[in-house]
Amino acid sequence: MNPGHLYLCFIGTLIGTLIGVLPGIGPLATLSLLLPITLTLDPVGSIAMLAAIFYGAMYGGAITSILINIPGEAASVVTTLDGHAMARQGRAGAALGMAAFSSFIGGTFALLLLTFFSPWLAAVAIRFGPPEYAGLMMLGLVCTLLMIQGSPLRGLAMMALGFLLASIGIDIVNGTERFTFGSINLTAGIDLLAVVIGLFGVSEILLNVEENLRSKAVTGRIRNLMPTRADWRAALPAHLRGSSLGFVLGIIPGGGPITASFMAYAAEKRFAGRSHEFGSGRIEGVAGPESSNNSAVVSGMIPLLSLGIPGNAVTALLLGALIIQGVQPGPMLITQQPDIFWGVVASLFVGNVFLLILNIPMLGLWVQLLRVPYAVLFPLILLLALVGTFAANKNLFDLWVMLGFGVGGYVLRKLQYEMTPLVLAFVLAPLFEQSVRQALVMSPHGALIFLQRPVSFVLIALSLALAVAMAFRRRPVAAKESPGPI
Repeated sequence: MNPGHLYLCFIGTLIGTLIGVLPGIGPLATLSLLLPITLTLDPVGSIAMLAAIFYGAMYGGAITSILINIPGEAASVVTTLDGHAMARQGRAGAALGMAAFSSFIGGTFALLLLTFFSPWLAAVAIRFGPPEYAGLMMLGLVCTLLMIQGSPLRGLAMMALGFLLASIGIDIVNGTERFTFGSINLTAGIDLLAVVIGLFGVSEILLNVEENLRSKAVTGRIRNLMPTRADWRAALPAHLRGSSLGFVLGIIPGGGPITASFMAYAAEKRFAGRSHEFGSGRIEGVAGPESSNNSAVVSGMIPLLSLGIPGNAVTALLLGALIIQGVQPGPMLITQQPDIFWGVVASLFVGNVFLLILNIPMLGLWVQLLRVPYAVLFPLILLLALVGTFAANKNLFDLWVMLGFGVGGYVLRKLQYEMTPLVLAFVLAPLFEQSVRQALVMSPHGALIFLQRPVSFVLIALSLALAVAMAFRRRPVAAKESPGPI
């Protein structure tokens, strides 16, 4: 109930909805641009604001999906199918109201499960040492490859690049310089903020300017925001199915809100009956996906906070924000820093309430913001990126790093390389290296310690099994497609 934390939850929800409404920005670019601001905040306040931006964007994306058939966020793609059909039938208010309530229900459902899972996670935490941490990091790096949508080889190449970039600077054990080439600016390594702002913020600006995004004008007043009793009767089973699916898929690396929304829509077509009517204005087609994506956002905090493994690119940025604050997520966070863990959980409860009470009365404002052209937005976003990067360390070299990664990220994304493996490897590689070297120092038998400890053995075996499964995975569709750029 700290007033400052409540304010940050409110601001995060407001910004999240805003960037969800405006197509072409997205939560990933926004979080990377706002990371420098978190340097002035305490850990609970910074993560509370960033997480509120994440799930606020889920609802903001639903507004554009319903009103103008343009998903403001990737997780809202399937909401366009029935949400926009309801808008064309004159029921835009009911669709928007149900989207808001569904987001609240899905997020609250996942938070209750997260609260009850936490004591069990705390009991497991005391069993972890450097070998177990090394196994966890290895599993996280392997799971990174599960997230990518394209070629695993490209993902492996980006992960290797992340390892290389993370090794630049002073060795953490013997103090020698690595890959600095005599440059004083590289002795401290490459700044995480400059990397993520360049890869996600600047490259996103370049891509959107190239595509010349334009917002379509929206006319007409939105009425009858409260769904009817018939809508609620049809939507309640969809809420239960969507929230459950979202919770499970949010925990799994590579799942997340995008996968959850698609799976929830498929489940509704399977279980709701009259599947041929979906796409023509069924309320379940809005309730299921919208509850699932917010549920997945919340449950994604479980592997992040309890294991230190981010499940997607956004939670990787949250991991980076915690590390910048001097907080190491992992099994010991719950027992050693319970104020941070439970503060973040409580902020998610508060943020979900803000999401509900904020968006219903401000719906008219969000509709008007859809008129703002991207040509007005992108100079402001670029200015924010420059100021935020410089303000973090007061170092001009970081600006060149940010711009370099922005141009490099733009080129790589044009060549269909994904940025997520690079960022996750860049964040996890130092933790992995530190855990491995600590485990080797404490072991009289060298690397055998990883096989002698049951938990680390299971984690490493699982990592190897996943790697082998991906290596031998058959992809018959890809063989028929024309080869793209390598």
